Amino acid sequence: MADPETITAAIANNVRAQRAHRGLTLDALAARSGVSRGMLVQIEQCRTNPSVTTLTRIADALGVTVARLVEVSDTPVVRVVHSADVATLWRGDKGGSARLLVGSDAPAILELWDWRLGPGEHHDGDAHPAGTREMLTILEGELSLSVYGKRHVIRRDEAVLFSADRPHRYANEGDAPLRFIMVVTEPRETPDQ
Repeated sequence: MADPETITAAIANNVRAQRAHRGLTLDALAARSGVSRGMLVQIEQCRTNPSVTTLTRIADALGVTVARLVEVSDTPVVRVVHSADVATLWRGDKGGSARLLVGSDAPAILELWDWRLGPGEHHDGDAHPAGTREMLTILEGELSLSVYGKRHVIRRDEAVLFSADRPHRYANEGDAPLRFIMVVTEPRETPDQ
């Protein structure tokens, strides 16, 4: 697994490169992403490790995946992501984690995640861009998924598909650890463009 310093440096380089490639100033990216100019400066200067929410906002504003922003190396035609290069982008206070295993941004934005939540732990997901979908399958435990205030229980060996362009929550309300694999797909262009 890549160490936090390597991931922070990759984020700094990738955000700066993606912003420059699009000809965006820091102010323009701040306006598009809702992330302050000061935070963007800290990220590009490798002085902070941004949250998943901040990375998601920046990635959405740049039209790339979070995976592209945390990528430690260049993307070949065939890319094998070794366990040492997998980025852990969220850690819960009860042992949970969210690991971004691999992602792409062409022709559509696609991400593969490995999530773990300890008993009593939850994670609130912000609404993604219009048309974003998430698919999950439960490997261990039981997931309580809330989307737009409606709760759904997904058990081991079950799967769920939902529109993730609205706030959602993943929760482990049981006594055992929860682990699920998630695929996120986001259209390259949102329907209102």
